[in-house]
Amino acid sequence: MTDRERARWSRGRTALAAFVAVTALAAGGVWLGQASDRASAVDAAPKTSAVQDVKDAGTSSGGLPGVRDCGRGKPVTKPHVITLTCEDAEMVATAITWKYYGAREALGVGVVQVEKSDAGAGADAGFPATFRLRDPERVGGELAFTGLEVTYEGSTPLGDTTEMYTLA
Repeated sequence: MTDRERARWSRGRTALAAFVAVTALAAGGVWLGQASDRASAVDAAPKTSAVQDVKDAGTSSGGLPGVRDCGRGKPVTKPHVITLTCEDAEMVATAITWKYYGAREALGVGVVQVEKSDAGAGADAGFPATFRLRDPERVGGELAFTGLEVTYEGSTPLGDTTEMYTLA
């Protein structure tokens, strides 16, 4: 191999390495750019129309207050889903994980799913939030939380950082 052929071969390898590096960086940039979208949209959480079929019975109460979804049925302890707007079910608290669940209050985290008509966007949206159940009372002979405070961790569906809901 002559010096000229080696130089051409070296330039070709350098060009190929540069192409691979630029492609890898571009792919990584796209992936990282979508990370905030994945975190804010929380695509893995169920959307509001699908949520209605996955509500589970929760756990046994053990004397703790539960939640009556839209004021109906038996109170469910540690629910994973709570409907926030009962008239149209367009805002639903989903994927709730309870950090503390006591006799006077409960604290959890999850996602508020909003259908596109309320989200003001072209698609359904999810908003990470903290949930605080409060004000337990006897309702229909059962102990149930009657208040829910939702605090958003970033952007919000209606512009407020904290929203209060009456449960009964």
